[in-house]
Formats: sequence, structure tokens, C-alpha cells
Amino acid sequence: MIGTFWSLVPAIVAIALALLTKEVYSSLFIGIVMGGVFYAISTAAGFAGFLTHVFSDGLIAQLSDSYNAGILVFMVILGTMVALMNKAGGSLAFGNWAKKHIKTKIGAQLATVLLGVLIFIDDYFNCLTVGSVMKPVTDKYGVSKEKLAFLIDATAAPVCIIAPISSWAAAVSGFVTEGENGLALFCKAIPYNFYALGTLFMLVAMILMNVDYGAMAKFEQAAAMLEKAAEEKEEHRAEPAPKGKVIDLVLPIVVLIIFCTLGMIYSGGFFDEGETYHHFIDAFANSDASVGLVIGSFAALILTLILYVCRNVLNFTDCMACVPDGFKAMVPAILILTLAWTLKGMTDSLGAKDYVAGIVAGSAGSLKNFLPAIVFVIACFLAFATGTSWGTFGILIPICIAVFPEAGDPLRIICISACMAGAVAGDHCSPISDTTIMASAGAQCDHVNHVSTQLPYVLSVAAITFVLYIVAGICKNFVLPWILGIVAIAGMLVVIKKLQKKAA
Repeated sequence: MIGTFWSLVPAIVAIALALLTKEVYSSLFIGIVMGGVFYAISTAAGFAGFLTHVFSDGLIAQLSDSYNAGILVFMVILGTMVALMNKAGGSLAFGNWAKKHIKTKIGAQLATVLLGVLIFIDDYFNCLTVGSVMKPVTDKYGVSKEKLAFLIDATAAPVCIIAPISSWAAAVSGFVTEGENGLALFCKAIPYNFYALGTLFMLVAMILMNVDYGAMAKFEQAAAMLEKAAEEKEEHRAEPAPKGKVIDLVLPIVVLIIFCTLGMIYSGGFFDEGETYHHFIDAFANSDASVGLVIGSFAALILTLILYVCRNVLNFTDCMACVPDGFKAMVPAILILTLAWTLKGMTDSLGAKDYVAGIVAGSAGSLKNFLPAIVFVIACFLAFATGTSWGTFGILIPICIAVFPEAGDPLRIICISACMAGAVAGDHCSPISDTTIMASAGAQCDHVNHVSTQLPYVLSVAAITFVLYIVAGICKNFVLPWILGIVAIAGMLVVIKKLQKKAA
């Protein structure tokens, strides 16, 4: 079963069960157990080997991994900061302020997208920060938790993959191993990333046109009805003024962004003595997101505590009570993330990388002009099944470089971009993706609801992107595919809106 299609079966079964049963914990655990069984059978390890592989080499190994542990600590600190801002009244004050300045539901959604685009440093940081800032605003205007989770998710990885100064750019650059400037290659691939740019275009278009379809439309209708009922209650109830002010939310978030950026470049050696890379971009390319985010968020947490205590918004005892509250709020996301990491470890041990690499290598040759589209589909499937974009980059980018060794070959850039676009698309809709899990946590949305509501949107853009890569592979430029893509996305939304009007 190692190195064959069976290596992907545990992840596919886990995802299918999660979508069918709406219960993600048991679905992921069944996938992990299945992976352990396959490994034990393939290696003749027996029952003892099965237990060792699932628990020692799987669950415990993932939790003890320093990078993973850092991400979990970062999540707990962010959860604590959100609990502090809520208890201090900063979130409520910001929501009241935003309602005076953001007049419409469309404005609330566009503000969420804008904030998501501005926080391009790291997808984990994006998901949790945008959610904590914008939830009071979107709640005020009846935007469902599911829609907020989608807006967060769609401006996390798709933005990071087209931002030259981000942890994702650093990761992609690291997979270019032939002495070539990885960051320059990343920048050349940006115009060909039809999925990421198409997703952002569709986000803005569907908000302005007020179009929702699939399961999302039902959640949006329900949220609008709840918002109307809440408004009627507010008319008959005088709400006490919050003790906290807008600054009690805005200042901690600004400090968080600044310190997390400093933490990232610090982990990349920006402030080290005697290092060869003192430039900001070089330090970012060598950064450790896990370490940088923990350092930055912890510094922001300390300053937030000092701010609240000094302003007498909260006393020290109340502040400390928010620590376990923040941890509790993140427990579901931490549990799902831990199980998802373990499931990924199962697929890795079964040789999923080798199996996919063989498929891509076998597709080269007479299908060269169609290879970008083929790479896009394979990257989508691999990222969806394993829940990791970065792992998909590591497998497919070196293969694309080997298939197209000439640096000036336009198909080389298009294929690498197709790999990145496909990895983001698959990661975007995968229930076991880190980013998808954190987007659910940031919006305080049920994870399975988030996955099922955003799936139609992801598949719509992915289908159009597949066609665009066929066109790009033939014409070898990005202008014509972009014209076709904009027309296709806009046309699709217009047709859906007309059909909805007829149905109403």
C-alpha cells in the first residue's frame, strides 16, 4: 500500500466522513486508524507496530514537534487576547463605532476583505486576527458566521501566495534548490496565479452584487432574520455604555501586527550580529513563522495586560481569568488541528509524495502544453487530501523545475504558478487544512458548516482556473486568460443572480 493510491485513501475517507456525518473529530480519528492499519499491513509490523505508529510516531510526535507546538501556543495567546478584548468591552465599543462609520452590510464585508488583504504576513495570523477584529462588525449587520469564515479563509492563503513578503513566499523560495533566486521566481509566477487572484475578484464582485449561492445562501438568510429580531429588541432596551473604548481593541491589534512582524524577522536573523542577511526580505525568507508569531503575540499580550490594568478597564485578577477562557475557546480548533497533523503524518508515512510525484512525472512529454492544467488538478487533489499547501509545494515545484530546466521557458513559470494555485485551492476547501480550521476558529463558526458553505465557491473558481491554465499553456501569456477569467466569473455571478430572482 506504500507509494500507491492507497496512501491517499485514509485522508479521502476522513474528509468524506466529515462532510457526510458533520462530525469532524471521529472522522479524522477513523482516517488516522486506517492509516495506521495500512502501514502495519505494508510493513508487517503487527498490532504493536500499529499502536506505535498511530500514537508514538503519530499523535505524540505531532504534538511534540517544535513548529506545531509553537502554532498551538500562538493560538492560545490569540484566544486569550480575544477574551481580554471582549471582557474589557473593546469589541463591543468597536462594533458600536463601526456601525456609525460602516453603514451597510456590504461595507462590513468589504472592510473584512480589505483587512484580510492588508494582513498578508502569514495565513495563521490573518485568520485569527481578522476574525477577532471584524466579528463585532459583521454581527451588527447580520453577516453569518459561515460567511465571515469564508471571507477570512479567502483572504488568508490566496493573499499570502501572491504577497512577496510573507511566510508563504519564504516557503516557496525554499523549494527552489538550483541556485536560482527563489523570490524572483515567486514574483514572476504571481500574474499566473489565476486561482488566488480570481478568488479575490470574485469576493469583491459577489459582495457588491449581493450574490450568495449553495448552503451559504441559507445561512445568510437565517443571519439576516436574527439581525432584524435583534434590532427590534434593541429598540425596547437601553444598553449600558461599555466600560472599554475603541482603543482597547484597536491598539492591541496594531501592537500585535507590529510585534508579530518584528518576531518574524527576528527569527530570520534580522537583528543578529555577524549574519550575512540583514535585509528585511532576506530575513523574512529565513524566518520561522512558529517562533516569530509566538514571540510577537506574547509581547502584544503583555502590553495589552499593562494597557488594561493601567487604564483601570480590568483589574489584574480579571485579566488572568481570561487566560483559561481563551484556552477553552481554542480547544476545538486545537483538537482538530492536532488530528489533522496526525492524519497528514499517516499519508506521509504511506508514501503519498512518491505516488503523486510519479503521476506528475508521467504526465510530461507530449502533454507539455496541457501540463499546467494537469499540475493544477494534481496539486488541488493532493492539498485537499493532505490538508497542506506547503507539502504540495515541496513535492511538485522541484518536479516542475526538472521537467522545464530552461529558466527562460514560459511554461516553467506557468507550471510553478499552477502548482501554487492548485495547492491553495485544495487547501482552501480541505476540512483538514490548518488554514480552514483556523478560519473557523477566527469566526467562531462550526467547522463542518464552514467547509460545506465555502466548497461551492472554491469549486466554481477552481473550475474556471483549470480552463485558464489550458489557455495559458497554449498562448503562453497571462493577458488572454485573465480577460477570459474576469468575464467568466462576472458572467457566472450575473446568471446566478438572475436565476435566484426568477426562483423568488
